[in-house]
Amino acid sequence: MIRFQLHSQLEKDCFILGEFELCQVLLMNDSQFPWFILVPKRADIREIYQLSADEQVILIQESSYLAEKLVTIFNADKLNIAAIGNIVPQLHLHHVVRYQTDKAWAMPVWGKFPAIPYTEQQLNDLKAKLTSIEFIA
Repeated sequence: MIRFQLHSQLEKDCFILGEFELCQVLLMNDSQFPWFILVPKRADIREIYQLSADEQVILIQESSYLAEKLVTIFNADKLNIAAIGNIVPQLHLHHVVRYQTDKAWAMPVWGKFPAIPYTEQQLNDLKAKLTSIEFIA
């Protein structure tokens, strides 16, 4: 049996914030946008339909939970949720907080601008905002 391992590109580009029952919760290291990623902890999964029916339900529940928390915490104008996977084939769902005033509005954020990494202080401040999100690990 193959064990789950986070794709190397996600390891390089993100911070691991915690875990839900099914997914690891990541933060994209780009301070321009509050950008979170859910990655189901299952090996060799590229598409949502490859998860069991129960896991599909859990994924939607975890995504909805995260989405509601992010919209509330960041007072978002919109939340973009997408499973693209053209560069990173491992199934992952982007959750990007958007504002009408952000520099990419109303276009998608991926590939639009070079990432601006978080400073240590920005990262600590952001993590402090996320205390209402209940992780299991």
